[in-house]
Amino acid sequence: MAKENGRKVIVSNRRARHDYTIVDTYEAGVALVGTEVKSLRAGKASLADSFATVDDGEVFLRGLHIPEYSHGTWTNHEPRRTRKLLLHRREIEKLIGKTKESGFSLVPLSLYFKDGKVKVELALGKGRKAYDKRQAIAKRDAQREMARVVGRAAKGKARR
Repeated sequence: MAKENGRKVIVSNRRARHDYTIVDTYEAGVALVGTEVKSLRAGKASLADSFATVDDGEVFLRGLHIPEYSHGTWTNHEPRRTRKLLLHRREIEKLIGKTKESGFSLVPLSLYFKDGKVKVELALGKGRKAYDKRQAIAKRDAQREMARVVGRAAKGKARR
């Protein structure tokens, strides 16, 4: 079997960027069993309600839904089991310090294959209030409109 190269995104959590202000991101490996990997290769997973916690100096991913492998037997995995994340000790200590501060959460942004191994992009985020979300949407729309006007000006089509 040929070795995979590059990054192939399985699933991304777009809602997390809307609900949280992202302060820092980390790449972590995920401890999985065989049928979970096969199910992920089929492109099936959901990060909708998932989050990470730090317990006893280890980081765990909770709520990640990987459906049972369709060709699996009695060895199939439990879809929403708690999975251990693989991080360096210094990164874990930094996360412990940050999550003890009020308002910080560990949120998975995406799940992907990197050189054949399953990785998760974990974000340290601070929850946004409703008015912060509205401001972020307004800012994004304003930047999009400015880019559109600049693009039209570059093409020589003035706005009328």
